[in-house]
Amino acid sequence: MAVSQFSCSGAMESLHYKSQSKLIDFGSRRSFSSRLLLARTLNLNPRTHRSRHRRSVLVTNVIKDPDVAQENTGSSFTPDAVSVASSIKYHAEFTPSFSPEKFELPKAYFATAQSVRDALIVNWNATNEYYEKLHVKQAYYLSMEFLQGRALLNAVGNLELAGAYAEALSKLGHKLETVADQEPDAALGNGGLGRLASCFLDSLATLNYPAWGYGLRYKYGLFKQRITKDGQEEVAEDWLELGNPWEIVRNDVSYHVKFYGNVATGSDGKRHWIGGEDIEAVAYDVPIPGYKTKTTINLRLWSTKAPSEDFDLYSFNSGEHTKACEALANAEKICYVLYPGDDSLEGKTLRLKQQYTLCSASLQDIVARFERRSGTNLNWEEFPEKVAVQMNDTHPTLCIPELIRILMDLKGLTWKEAWNITQRTVAYTNHTVLPEALEKWSLELMQKLLPRHVEIIELIDEELINTIVSEYGTEDCDLLEKKLKEMRILENVDLPATYAKLFVKPKESSVVLPTEKLEDSKKDVGAVDEEIAQKLEDSKKDVRAIDEEIEPEKKPIEEKDVGAIDEEIEPKKKPIEEKKKAPPKPPKLVRMANLCVVGGHAVNGVAEIHSEIVKDEVFNSFYKLWPKKFQNKTNGVTPRRWIRFCNPDLSNILTKWIGTEDWVLNTEKLAELRQFADDEDLQTQWRQAKRSNKLKVASFIKEKTGFSVNPDAMFDIQVKRIHEYKRQLMNILGIVYRYKKMKEMSASQRKAKFVPRVCMFGGKAFATYVQAKRIVKFITDVAETVNHDPSIGDLLKVIFVPDYNVSVAELLIPASELSQHISTAGMEASGTSNMKFAMNGCILIGTLDGANVEIREEVGADNFFLFGAEAHEIAGLRKERAEGKFVPDPRFEEVKEFVTSGVFGLYDYDDLIGSLEGNEGFGRADYFLVGKDFPSYIECQEKVDEAYRDQKKWTRMSILNTAGSSKFSSDRTIYEYAKDIWNINPVELQ
Repeated sequence: MAVSQFSCSGAMESLHYKSQSKLIDFGSRRSFSSRLLLARTLNLNPRTHRSRHRRSVLVTNVIKDPDVAQENTGSSFTPDAVSVASSIKYHAEFTPSFSPEKFELPKAYFATAQSVRDALIVNWNATNEYYEKLHVKQAYYLSMEFLQGRALLNAVGNLELAGAYAEALSKLGHKLETVADQEPDAALGNGGLGRLASCFLDSLATLNYPAWGYGLRYKYGLFKQRITKDGQEEVAEDWLELGNPWEIVRNDVSYHVKFYGNVATGSDGKRHWIGGEDIEAVAYDVPIPGYKTKTTINLRLWSTKAPSEDFDLYSFNSGEHTKACEALANAEKICYVLYPGDDSLEGKTLRLKQQYTLCSASLQDIVARFERRSGTNLNWEEFPEKVAVQMNDTHPTLCIPELIRILMDLKGLTWKEAWNITQRTVAYTNHTVLPEALEKWSLELMQKLLPRHVEIIELIDEELINTIVSEYGTEDCDLLEKKLKEMRILENVDLPATYAKLFVKPKESSVVLPTEKLEDSKKDVGAVDEEIAQKLEDSKKDVRAIDEEIEPEKKPIEEKDVGAIDEEIEPKKKPIEEKKKAPPKPPKLVRMANLCVVGGHAVNGVAEIHSEIVKDEVFNSFYKLWPKKFQNKTNGVTPRRWIRFCNPDLSNILTKWIGTEDWVLNTEKLAELRQFADDEDLQTQWRQAKRSNKLKVASFIKEKTGFSVNPDAMFDIQVKRIHEYKRQLMNILGIVYRYKKMKEMSASQRKAKFVPRVCMFGGKAFATYVQAKRIVKFITDVAETVNHDPSIGDLLKVIFVPDYNVSVAELLIPASELSQHISTAGMEASGTSNMKFAMNGCILIGTLDGANVEIREEVGADNFFLFGAEAHEIAGLRKERAEGKFVPDPRFEEVKEFVTSGVFGLYDYDDLIGSLEGNEGFGRADYFLVGKDFPSYIECQEKVDEAYRDQKKWTRMSILNTAGSSKFSSDRTIYEYAKDIWNINPVELQ
């Protein structure tokens, strides 16, 4: 069994830490090295409390002063620029990634990052060693995405070493900011889901909570976005092309992950998953430092490979090179791309492999750590008292059957014991109310790929059926049948015979669910062993042949495509009556969201309105059954990255007027700004900081797009994943309407009517999401026309920022003045960019959706531009549309006609505009209510113009947005998770 790098037990582990202590002073022993050592003094006394405002850092430059590396007596000093410069030069020479002749920017970045990593490793190892010794309860956050952004400035900021590194690099001929720009964004996520996960890690470390993150190490990310004359073009990310100085591969931490194969009962009476395809998941660790604390937690990313013996040397030497590498390629491609296209069976299979790899490797690692820390006092009943597993959306759902499999098949627990432990350990965060995002997987595919897990899911489903029958009784069979159909984990799968007889017209069951616990098997031992041997032999078939047993399906399997899924793969029976054609059987599916709700002890939404929708609509029957399971945990963002580091001008103003920098950790202090909102000096400084940030963005836009923009115009920004429900289409149609009205006026009229605006868009459309890509194309076509219209000039500019990512957000958000959060009400779970914009003094225009509702409450209704239908009205409005009762506003008809007139080029917009037409049909009938909300939207935009003309009023609104944003710190969110769901406590290193 693989052992963690951070383990403290065992002879080899003791030897490892002993050798490490020669480089790093852990307290009582002397340390000596021939080069710079950058370390922070460690005092592992849990009874003492650190001050958040004092650093405890030991810097040893042995060449300069070998006597400094001596026994630590608790004294410390801040590293100076000379020591830091020595460290950077050391890594440039002895940890080289480039030729030695020059010290150019790429080399300077790697050497600087490796120098900073030295400081992180000390606290990183000490943190984990402390957790091992105390055996504290630890939270594990599993997510398919971690959108980290750049690490350098965040790390030196959290370590309070930014000044020292800036001065050191200046002495070496570079600027810190220029060096930091060399770092590519880690391509480990796409949108809010991954950015939230990264904010949570920052807060967990800052608040000293024992926790780790688990994810996958994607080689090519989602994609790098290029904007061409044809719209969006996708190319592979290259973030790992030169290596990643922040990660450490743990070659001693790897786990086998199995796919396919068979399940049989062994001579011990247990079920055994045998044969199939095995790959290895190898750990890559990334340190996550807290702010003004020694706590440095871990993000463990899994990379997949096949063992060397799977390379077919015979085939290679026979000239069959592709065949020789097939096993290696199949293993490695699991971690190639985030969210691979799933229109094909191969794509679906790869996605399911990704999800299971994350769950299996992580759970094996967590279980191994629990066993190691428990030592001779191992008690599996204590597992939920030491481990909390949080599933970030439905992607890690397989944690539930995987933990049960490990506990039953490998650790010898009974079904009842394993089920009880799993339910007490696992919790689920729901991030969507969109039906298509509540994942469903083909039962047929899952049976082929994960046969043992299907058996366990069937057991869970049967437990749920029993609970539902017990709750609702058998007197009202119609109600019972309705509840079973709605709540079961297995969809379109017949009930077990025990329960099917309750109904008057039982259905034939094509899938027989187990009705006895697995551990009660009484098969003959000899016959059982023969069965295993035979199945093991059968499982040696080439995996390609196994894949071929699944008839290719023509449509995706997840819920977004359920309506179009092919018939069951079973052979069709000849109809009794030739004239009547039997209807196709609905596909058998595994509802992952239902499994999450049933298998965990807590379910939380991510904004107050979203959590209410989850309880009242999405999981209403489950809420009625288990009301105490359901909670709200409104999202938050880290104020370190999203104010302190990305907006230093604003940070200095906040510190000056609040009188302390404590707001970085205690955002409640931001509320003190309210008393100064009308102060002329503050307003002047506030506007100067905003304009400084706008100048940076103007320069960036010129570099990336070639367009020049006026920094004195209003910066109006919508940056988020491109999706119809987020309604970038309504935004650009509003801009088109604005442009049309300008063209109809004289120069003096349009100048009097309209405030100058730079309207910016950013975000990626999923590669196979055709309508979203049409929206990108439309935006860029409008930009090309408007930006080259000399009669409009600086009065209106439209910019699509290519390849939007965290680093671009850190530039745009501080410069923003108006930000659009205009999703169809009830469809956005929370949003987090709205929080970042508000923190940075940006005023929002939006609907009452997601966290917009709470932001408006906190900043004040007068400081938020509200429009549109509300969530409770949406269903009625769609019904009205379907009945042909909707009457479009003339302004909406006018703008659609203008678009199709050809003014923006020769591209055929019929399909795009057609989605807003008609009363019914797929891709029609304006499902997202753009037409309904359009009049309210453009009228609200007129109010924006009016408010912006009064710069004193606008600045006051801006200040009050920042002052009202304290609730939206991820520190508050994490505190609530820790208290209400994970039951973990802070552990401080001294």
